[in-house]
Amino acid sequence: MEQLIKTFSDYAWGLPLVILLIGGGLYLLVLSRFLPFRYIGHAIQVLRGKYDDPNDPGQISHFKALTTALSSTIGMGNIAGVAVAISMGGPGAMFWMWISAIVGMSTKFFTSSLAIMYRGKDSAGNLQGGPMYFIQEGLGKSWKPLAVMFSLVGMVGALPVVNVNQLTQAINDIVLIPNGVEVGLKTNLIVAAILVGLTSVIILGGLKRISNAASKMVPTMVLLYFALVLYILVSNYSVVPKYFVLMFTDAFSANFYKGDAFMGGALGALILLGIRRGAFSNEAGIGTAPMAHGAAKTDEPIREGLVAMLGPAIDTLIVCTLTALAILVTGVWETTSNNGVSLTASAFNHVMPVYGKYLLMVCVLIFSISSLFSYAYYGSKCLGFLIGADKKHYYNYIYILSIVLAATTPFSAMLNLIDGVFALMAIPTMLATIALAPKVIIQAKTYFKTL
Repeated sequence: MEQLIKTFSDYAWGLPLVILLIGGGLYLLVLSRFLPFRYIGHAIQVLRGKYDDPNDPGQISHFKALTTALSSTIGMGNIAGVAVAISMGGPGAMFWMWISAIVGMSTKFFTSSLAIMYRGKDSAGNLQGGPMYFIQEGLGKSWKPLAVMFSLVGMVGALPVVNVNQLTQAINDIVLIPNGVEVGLKTNLIVAAILVGLTSVIILGGLKRISNAASKMVPTMVLLYFALVLYILVSNYSVVPKYFVLMFTDAFSANFYKGDAFMGGALGALILLGIRRGAFSNEAGIGTAPMAHGAAKTDEPIREGLVAMLGPAIDTLIVCTLTALAILVTGVWETTSNNGVSLTASAFNHVMPVYGKYLLMVCVLIFSISSLFSYAYYGSKCLGFLIGADKKHYYNYIYILSIVLAATTPFSAMLNLIDGVFALMAIPTMLATIALAPKVIIQAKTYFKTL
């Protein structure tokens, strides 16, 4: 089964998808004349609530929409995903993750603007946003099969299998094994049972409860994680410049890449690895974030697009870079065979021998649990689109069941499954976004004229 999932994931992440994600993102960037980067200051003002109007349509504020989206992206993609990228590809993988994030900022601007421009109504008559709605409302009923495809694969893509798997691994490696507890199926099932209890309380309370939990947890966890990583970098300040430069030079030499070739060599494989891990980290072009941003209280699509584009900047350009540097400057990427969250834990333990890994454990716990809430919302929204809003709560039971599966399954299988499904989610999202992009440009010109 593990080999089958790997084959599916590798096939899905072929050259056509890279062209669609990166080529499509570059096309959007040029089409908008680098608009996302020209209005970063304005985006921050919107995020701070300067333009909020309680009478606008929608369910949650700009800030809560961004934190709900970020709670799913700032998480295991930044701790485990970066560690996987470096253990497989070396320092150069981080450069290609940056490229994916810069292009991804433009993609997120367009997808989240469309999520507001073409909000549809679910079967209960509530306003909803997301790729399945902007495909159907923006491109017409004849495109509905593409919206159905997104919703079907979106239900699998929203399963929390990587987060739960890595949280279980972190609890085993950081807490249980060092304290003499024998880990196995029994301990994994106990961890799963606790997570099921925690998750059930929040997700069965709906989007308001999810966004309230995320808006409180996300800023706190980011600040704590920042402080810890900066301490590691300050402790190893003499080698920080060396590894920062190595991220650029190795990106074109691929000297540390371990794995199969792609497009005829190691460099092609390194680029693919960086883009794949970048997509897992910031989810730009995948279609998850527009589902959160589509619920924002606003009638200005461009405003929401500008808020959404800050996601990849916070997520990949800042948080992932800090994680990568922590792993590189401590040397654990060359001295241990650890992978995923265990590699990041080794870096923390290297600088803070007694308490470092426990502080990382707190971050991992909050990262993972906040991600669990957001993904449950995404999956139930997909099911609601397919069979009706009155039945979308059935997804929560599938979701809760998947937590048990993820806690007892190998990491590589879970990571490859989500990678492959994310690739399938990107196809309808990017095709529809490219087709509707000129409409966003017209809206943007009007918005900035009247600003």
